[in-house]
Amino acid sequence: MPTKLLPKNKKLIVANWKMNPENIFEARKIFSLLKKSNFNLKKVVAVICPPVIFLNELSTGYRGKKFIFGSQDVSLDNKKKYTGETGISILKTSGVRLVIVGHAERRALGETNQSVAVKIKNVISAGLTPVLCVGENRRDLDGTYLRFVEEQLHESLKKVSRKDIEKVILAYEPIWAIGKGRKAISTHELHQMTLFIKKILSAIYNKKVAMNVPILYGGSIDADNCEEIINKGEVSGLLVGRASLNPYIFSDILKKVSSV
Repeated sequence: MPTKLLPKNKKLIVANWKMNPENIFEARKIFSLLKKSNFNLKKVVAVICPPVIFLNELSTGYRGKKFIFGSQDVSLDNKKKYTGETGISILKTSGVRLVIVGHAERRALGETNQSVAVKIKNVISAGLTPVLCVGENRRDLDGTYLRFVEEQLHESLKKVSRKDIEKVILAYEPIWAIGKGRKAISTHELHQMTLFIKKILSAIYNKKVAMNVPILYGGSIDADNCEEIINKGEVSGLLVGRASLNPYIFSDILKKVSSV
């Protein structure tokens, strides 16, 4: 377990703001309201992943214990200075402790399992915690989607040793369940998938290691379904998209999860 970031008795709730909000004034307003949230810090680790341009503004001067900061992505190579990319060293100086890697939307833009593997290795080497996202585009009756997720895991974790896998957090995000107007996966299906993922990890590493790797769920999460997803889906936390931009809804999610 990545004990420094996620002790075994806590749930990890990650807010992925994506390209929102449109300006720093709204970002400050959202974060200001979130800081008033009332949730049990002994049971929840809450992470805010704003657009990178807002990171310094929000993290500088924040001395509270309710939230830590994360990044939505990282450059493939921290040594070469690519235009438009954000290196790990910049993220570290911005107070980042967690990095989302291999999000479905990054993969849709051409990111491969091989580049994800390099990013994960670099994030771990920098002393930060990677959240590896995996998930299928659609479900089918012949189980092809299972092979797809298995391939993502094998190839994305290719550079992660048995010792370092304990520093990785997984996030399962079925792409077909993501987006406005869509429904979250059923808790039965989610539980089946978490068991499948642990089975794959057992084959790559061993059963003891596999059982200790936290698995988050992402996809159409709100204040109405978060408790059931945590309880019946048996996951270690949530990767929240759209709902995390509403400080009242996200605060409610944090409060409900901390009472589970």
